[in-house]
Amino acid sequence: MITTWPAPAKLNLFLYITGRRADGYHNLQTLFQFLDYGDTLEITPDSSGKITLLTPLTGVPDDENLIVRAAQALKTVAAARGTLPAQAGASIALEKVLPMGGGLGGGSSDAATVLVALNHLWQTGLSVAELATIGIKLGADVPVFIGGHAAFAEGVGELLQPAEPAEKWYLVAHPGVSIATPDLFRDPELTRDSPIRTLDELLQRPFHNDCEAVARKRFRKVDELLSWLLEYAPSRLTGTGACVFAEFDTESDARQVLELAPKWICGFVARGLNLSPLQRTLSGLKAST
Repeated sequence: MITTWPAPAKLNLFLYITGRRADGYHNLQTLFQFLDYGDTLEITPDSSGKITLLTPLTGVPDDENLIVRAAQALKTVAAARGTLPAQAGASIALEKVLPMGGGLGGGSSDAATVLVALNHLWQTGLSVAELATIGIKLGADVPVFIGGHAAFAEGVGELLQPAEPAEKWYLVAHPGVSIATPDLFRDPELTRDSPIRTLDELLQRPFHNDCEAVARKRFRKVDELLSWLLEYAPSRLTGTGACVFAEFDTESDARQVLELAPKWICGFVARGLNLSPLQRTLSGLKAST
């Protein structure tokens, strides 16, 4: 039986870097919100004992692909607990629309969807917290996609507090470049000393992304895109980029600006969601069984 699962994009509505840790990672404060736009995975559970990726990504070996790694990690944990037979397997096909290196969380969202979907399809019985423990080893953003609710994140992104930001409309645009997160976090000019504040304090301030200045300086197209968008609406970098977003109160306002975009800009309009489309899908499947 083929099942279809969404892997939604996310935005970092703000992102502050509050310090550098001894292990080289950075402590941060960020506000995650999902979009009603993203990748789609078709997952077919079977008894082959193997994880088969039907749509390999060019330049990414299957054993390094987060989709395969997530499925194998879940198999390992569930098998060790005796809740999954050795012959459990799955075939997975990915319809990829989110750009790699775009700051929209595509790879992390794909991994989270695989964990949530196979946990349900294989009936392995792991809790959200247990899935998040697997997910954090795959990527810092994976737990928020597993949790499925907009969240204020601290630490390296693993300490999550549910949040309810306004569900605005967004024009999300890609400047045609890819930014590797490790490269940006290694940049000597990156702000690393933003003060630690409470969520209530941060919600009262204009939202900002500490990575934006470096991204604009190092990538001319990011700077050009933000300069253009800021003429129409409040706009920021998401995550470590390269995508940027402008916020609007209505869908029509966002689409009017997208129609004005220069030809070199690739973009889409989406609604911000505090409840992930993945959770809606999971709830619907549980209700029908």
